[in-house]
Amino acid sequence: MTPLRVLVVGCGNMGTSHARAYHRLKNDFSIVGLVARGAASREKLAQELGGLPTFADFEQAFARTKPDVVSINTYPDTHAAIARTALQGGSHVFIEKPLAETVDEAQQIVDLAKQHRRKVVVGYILRVHPAWRKFIEVARTLGKPLVMRMNLNQQSRGKDWRTHKALMDSMSPIVDCGVHYVDVMCQMTRSRPVRVSAIQARLSDELKPGMYNYGQLQVTFADGSVGWYEAGWGPMMSEVAYFVKDVVGPKGCVSIVDRQGERKAGSADVDSHTKTNSLRLHWQDRDAQDQFVRKDEWLDTNDEPDHDGLCLREQQYLLAAIRNDVDLAEHLADAVNSLRIVLAADRAAREGRTIDL
Repeated sequence: MTPLRVLVVGCGNMGTSHARAYHRLKNDFSIVGLVARGAASREKLAQELGGLPTFADFEQAFARTKPDVVSINTYPDTHAAIARTALQGGSHVFIEKPLAETVDEAQQIVDLAKQHRRKVVVGYILRVHPAWRKFIEVARTLGKPLVMRMNLNQQSRGKDWRTHKALMDSMSPIVDCGVHYVDVMCQMTRSRPVRVSAIQARLSDELKPGMYNYGQLQVTFADGSVGWYEAGWGPMMSEVAYFVKDVVGPKGCVSIVDRQGERKAGSADVDSHTKTNSLRLHWQDRDAQDQFVRKDEWLDTNDEPDHDGLCLREQQYLLAAIRNDVDLAEHLADAVNSLRIVLAADRAAREGRTIDL
């Protein structure tokens, strides 16, 4: 088949990895342009990939290239506008999480995709991660209710702190990163979230007024399951216990554990955000003396893909959805639902109260 013409918008960490994926899948995708406001990032990526057309303005690039696919890897406050233009112009869309800044905008994108019969894939990278899929699968064997404990704190400086501050111009850490892990919780419980609470703290005067860079949300599900997610960004954040992924049920627990010790690359390293290393599975079964009868099991995941490899899988999923006309209604409903939950948590944190969903 003729390769799909793709316009990559945004040339930061995610845009670079997705552009590399399209380049590797050159029999299926042809990059017709790279769009970024910063000349340095787009020109550097263009040269890495063998010389590609570059643009500073999306509207101009879209009109000139007429792409089959628009890959949106920009800051969240631009997602909805770019997606609307792409879908109304007849393009399929890959869009990094979160889908939009508001639930209404997210639903508009879903409705436009249906109206124009275009595919929209949201960048929930953990959904294509084999070890995280195993983590979810094992969690479902632990009985109900589940207790899900997760965080991703990031100690950042220099360009990483500048990126975090730019992200916080539109949304807080528990929204931007929280959609991933709340989505995981929903997959683990397969239950309806019923209420959410949250706390927050502003740890830097470098943020825009009203924004906070540390937060924790707590969500309760209809089946009695509960989960919390914690996220903090900035040069003041601790490197201690920045990566907790642990699920407890009546039958036992499963945890993501780095058996090699500290994650040497540090909490700001993008590869460390998805890496599992090992899953530790514990069963609560005991004998007549109340002693455990089963040793903990270690499920090795050292062969997991790196960040670029995961982005490649996401684009293979997009390709299959387009070529095989896959129904993405459930995928998009889940993306809107997880956004609804974290936005409610953000509101709960700001208003100091529990919100019923």
